[in-house]
Order: sequence, then structure tokens, then C-alpha cells
Amino acid sequence: MGLTQTTLAGERFSKEYVSQMERGKTAPSAEALAWLAPRLGTDVDFLTTGTSAPDRERAEAAIARAERLSDGHEYAAALEELDAVAGIIEADPDGRLAGSWVAARAWALIQQGELEGASELLERDASADADAAAIVFLRGVVAYKRSEVGEATRLFGEALELAGTSDTAGDRLRSDIFSWRSRCHRRSRDWVAAREDVSLAIEFAESSDDARRTAYAYFQGSLVHERMGNWLRARRDAERARVLFVEIGDRANVGNMLNNLGGLAHLLGDSDRAIELLDESFRIAVETASAPAAAHVLCSIAEVRLARDELVEAERDARKALDLFDGRLDYLHGIGLTQLTLGRALLAQGRSEEAETEIRAAEISFARISSPGHEAAAALLHGDLAAERGATQEAADHYREAATALLPDILLSLAD
Repeated sequence: MGLTQTTLAGERFSKEYVSQMERGKTAPSAEALAWLAPRLGTDVDFLTTGTSAPDRERAEAAIARAERLSDGHEYAAALEELDAVAGIIEADPDGRLAGSWVAARAWALIQQGELEGASELLERDASADADAAAIVFLRGVVAYKRSEVGEATRLFGEALELAGTSDTAGDRLRSDIFSWRSRCHRRSRDWVAAREDVSLAIEFAESSDDARRTAYAYFQGSLVHERMGNWLRARRDAERARVLFVEIGDRANVGNMLNNLGGLAHLLGDSDRAIELLDESFRIAVETASAPAAAHVLCSIAEVRLARDELVEAERDARKALDLFDGRLDYLHGIGLTQLTLGRALLAQGRSEEAETEIRAAEISFARISSPGHEAAAALLHGDLAAERGATQEAADHYREAATALLPDILLSLAD
């Protein structure tokens, strides 16, 4: 402000007292700060924390806008909002804004497949205790996306312990944690644990009156019941999720639910209805410019076409899906399923060498995400390939390998 120490001190302080404050030898009282702030053209918040009240409000507003943009799947725009206030966050010494800023930025990076950037951000964050559970939860999401299922499960458990007392914000976070941990249990084929976590996710989402989280939890419930063979219950949960996503205007997730419902229609024997639902799902994926979503739908369509002996079309759709997945490590599950579907389409056309290439590629994808159930599917298709070539013993070995891997699921089905 161009003031000398004497001018700033005025008649209230001595020059020496101002000097001591500048050098950190004396801490000014609240009354002294209130007197100094307007003379220095700022406010008490800035003198206390290094961040002015207007700057803090601007940062809080930017974080809130970024969170809304992420809810609408506009992740690049969310990152722009957060980058615009990065300087304010860095200058905030008490870290009151850092935790929510880091969480919002990490989530947007994760959704864009930038796992390394998200991981680095989360690992170096020194957020306040109030944000610790959210940060650990997001580290768990990164671990899951990297197919580190055991580590993800551990981190989700740690996040639950840190989540603290039950309030609306805490219930929303707990719903997120249980939903994501159910994915880990599904990947490990622990269907009972997955079902229990989904039930808790729904309970906490409904108790916080959060339609988006409730819809997402029912979506996960549908996937669990589908894997357990409860297709009618899976369809019911998927329809509940779809209705909620329609109500909140989340077109991208409406498309995801139509993909899920299309797959269930196929499992329930209505392939015409399945194609109808999947075509609509694909249109939404194109409309929302989501390449991974479009890839997942094309894989589903290819599976239906394969069952209808539309082999050339199945091959075409599977190849398009692989192009759209573009080798992203956070979509290895979808890539592996598509490679398997392509292998089956090629084998059915008598192109055994090409089929074997795709089957082996699927095995590599499934091995990288530690998915024994899907590795069993690849082994089963290897058996079909060997049988096609007349290698009876080799086929039997592959079938035995598949049956052994699937034994836990068979026992669970019998128990139910």
C-alpha cells in the first residue's frame, strides 16, 4: 500500500510494534487485525490465513460448479473451473479448501482415465481430517481402476472407518464407498458380500435423500443380481435406476441403464427387445460423446448378434468397440469381453487362427485385472477352438480348467 511503518502505526501502535508484527515476533490481537485490515486494503481473513474472504468465496463457488459439471459428465470443463482457482488453494495455509478442491479434481481426472495424475494429486494431498475419508475413498477408486482389487478393498474399508459420525454428507460418502466396494467383491466373485454392500449403499443414499446416489446404488445392485442369475430382480433394480436418472436429467447414465436392460432382455430370451434398447443406448452414447460407453454398448450388441448367428455383424460391432476402447487400462474388463466376443464370432466363421489371437488377447486382459470368472470363459472358448481342430485331449483340459474356475459360482447357485 506504500505505507511506512510509522504511517501504518498511526496513533494506535508504535513503529516498533509494527516491525515486530512484520517479523513474526508479535502476534496481533483480533482487535488489532480488525483495525489494520481496512488500512491495508484487505480483510481479516487475508491477514490471518493468506486468503481473502472474496477469494475464498470465489474458490468455494468454483469447486461447487466443478462438482456440478462432473455430475453432468463434463469433466474437462470441471478441470478448467478448478484450475482457475488453483492459486487461491495453494495460498490457503490452513487447508480448509484444499481437501474439497483435491477431491473434485481427482474425480474429474479419474473419469477421464488420467489415473496417474489423480494418484499423484491424492498422494501428496495433506487435507484436513474432515476430508481424509473422501481422499482415501478416491485412492481406492484409482486402485480399482488399475485392477488392484485387494488394495482397493483395503482402502475402501479404511475410508469407512474415517467417515466419522452419521450425517447427510457422511451418508453420501458411505453410499459411494459401499457401491464401489461392491465392485471389488463382484470382481472377486464374492456375491454375498457384494449384495450386502449394495444394500448398504442403497440405504445410505436413500437416507440422505440423494437421487443420483440412489440411482447409482440400484445400478450396482442390478449388476450384482445379474451375476448371481437373479435376472428378474436385476431388471427391476435397473429400471428403478433408469427412472431416477431420467428424473435428474442424467442422459449418460440413462444410456448406461438401457445397455444394462438390453443385456437383461437378451438373457431373458427377447433379442428383438434387446436390440431396440441397445440401439437407443448407443444413440445416447454418441449424443453425449462418450466413447467408452459407446464401446460397451457395441460389445453388448455384438453378443446379441452372435446369439442370432449374425456373425459378420457381430464381428464388425466388436471391432468397432475395440477401436473405441482405444486400449484404455481403466476399461480392461470391457476390452477383454469384447475380445472374447470377437473370438467367438471368428471361430463361428471357421477362422480359427484369427479367433485364437483374440482369445489369447482376452486372456491377457483378464489376467491383468485378476478376473478368474472371465478367464474361465476364455478357457471354455479355447476348448471349443481345440475341439474344432480335433484336439480332443486339449479341449478336455481347457474345459476342466474352466469348470474348476467356475466351481465357486456353481456351489453358490446350488446354495441359493
